[in-house]
Amino acid sequence: MLYPEIAPHATGWLSREDGHEIYWEEVGNPEGIPVVFLHGGPGAGISPNSRRFFDPEKYRVILLDQRGAGKSRPFGSLENNTTDHLIGDIEALRENRGVDRWVVFGGSWGSTLALAYGQSCPDRVLAFVLRGIFLGRENEIAWFMDGMGRFFPEAERKFLNAAGFEQNPGWQKLLDRYAEMFLGDQGEDIAIEAARIWSGYEATCCTLLPDDGLVEDFEGDEIALALAKLEHHYFVHRCFFEPDQLLRNINRVAHLPLTIVQGRYDVVCPPASALALHTAWSGSKLVIVDDAGHAASEPGIVRELVRVMDQFNTKEFE
Repeated sequence: MLYPEIAPHATGWLSREDGHEIYWEEVGNPEGIPVVFLHGGPGAGISPNSRRFFDPEKYRVILLDQRGAGKSRPFGSLENNTTDHLIGDIEALRENRGVDRWVVFGGSWGSTLALAYGQSCPDRVLAFVLRGIFLGRENEIAWFMDGMGRFFPEAERKFLNAAGFEQNPGWQKLLDRYAEMFLGDQGEDIAIEAARIWSGYEATCCTLLPDDGLVEDFEGDEIALALAKLEHHYFVHRCFFEPDQLLRNINRVAHLPLTIVQGRYDVVCPPASALALHTAWSGSKLVIVDDAGHAASEPGIVRELVRVMDQFNTKEFE
């Protein structure tokens, strides 16, 4: 259902004034409708499949690895890594690539960042296509830390045991314990193993049916350390938002088209958040995929994301 594999026709690193270098790549038609792809995590990075949701004749797709993720440098860095910094990187990349307005396409944390970017720069957005909605609220962070395990108790057991707990002590204490392992003086080996446990737990909870390949990818060195450390960093800081910030500021973007694709059985980002966003955004479209969980790789999610992009008409953006 994805479009065929495609290689970038342009790549590079965007140097930022604080020392970060943001990796970007571009695929598709240089004269097509511009799209920016925002990956999840934070920290997951882009992959070759990230390029394949879009008709390469119709779209000009620009993808980036967010600070600390993927090929961006320095890898795994938490310094100068906040939501506002990421918004600044997206805007700098838009200017660098000579784009006036673009479709913002993101899933999971990418949906969070897409909304935050759009509320900061609404005049630069044509439309939003968002998957697996996460609004950065405290209750959603708490769910990740001590709610997902109600559906995946075996995976949660490993997650808790790695932190030295028999029972879940509550989401804040669990965050504090993982902070000691990620950022403390226990050594690099402890940090790497904790990161693999964290990332593997999330990957296990991501799909409706078990996907050992996804878990293996998430536990690998290229993803695990950045994903776990950056997710933890953003959770500790409540995504650098005021309470309910994204919903309170929805009027800044609610005049723009929005389509939400949401797995019915998404355990990582339950559908309640997608419904809250849809309810607050008059005119938005909500597509519930009844045979899917959270991952963008699930067949039902792929099908609907590709369908949404295929059906877009430039008249919608005028």
